[in-house]
Amino acid sequence: AYLDTGTMYRVVAYKALSCGIPIQDEERVTALAQKIKISFEYGENPMVYCDGENVTAEIRSPEIGRAVSIIASYPGVRECLVNLQRQEAAKGSVVMDGRDIGTYVLPQAEVKIFLTASPEERAKRRYRENLLAGKKSSYEEVLDDIKKRDRMDTMRKHAPLKPAPDAKIIDTTNLSQQEVIETILKIVGET
Repeated sequence: AYLDTGTMYRVVAYKALSCGIPIQDEERVTALAQKIKISFEYGENPMVYCDGENVTAEIRSPEIGRAVSIIASYPGVRECLVNLQRQEAAKGSVVMDGRDIGTYVLPQAEVKIFLTASPEERAKRRYRENLLAGKKSSYEEVLDDIKKRDRMDTMRKHAPLKPAPDAKIIDTTNLSQQEVIETILKIVGET
């Protein structure tokens, strides 16, 4: 199974905004994270659910993206979602995608790969995704959001964004999707 753990934080942000809870209200956002039920449907078209409602498309808006780093800095939200991530990992073979999987969530993972790319390349990719999904945003806006999020995530006190000491680092800036896949498969094959 493949799990993008960032979706969990997006679900909490989406639910908070939907309920009129200000993202800056750490206490209420944390209480919400502890109360809601987040579930996943794995497969070719993965889905994420919040309290039984499919929110896969709704959680990908730029507004939700901007809220994610704020709520991800709340220790109570992180604790709640890290527990859920570890429960998902305990179910069996899983590929987890997230900013602190190898350093904090699953430090004992057999294979740790840290994918990186320049902020400009990541913004270009996200901008294209937004266009394909019919979401309005400028490249400059996306780039600014990515830089702000990186700054917040690398500076946060609890589980900051950084590669695990034993992670294989792959800079994907100038690689095609196929080249990234081949590189990962080679690393996994050597493990």
